[in-house]
Amino acid sequence: MKISNQVKLDIPVYDVVKDHPELLDVLVDLGFHPLANPSLLNSLGRVTTIRQGAQLIKLPLNHIIQHLEWNGYEVIQ
Repeated sequence: MKISNQVKLDIPVYDVVKDHPELLDVLVDLGFHPLANPSLLNSLGRVTTIRQGAQLIKLPLNHIIQHLEWNGYEVIQ
């Protein structure tokens, strides 16, 4: 089974990281610092999407999308 490089902005961050563990470091580098804590990833990450997280940390969504695309991901809005 081929693993897709698609990242959906409207599913919980926990699920994104579960499907793409290598994205955890990318997201933390972008400013999603609480996700570096496994407890917060497991709790906050289960109810917060990338789109919502971007609003919380006041990071333009376009910046996140560009960064993910530069890292080889197809972003699904």
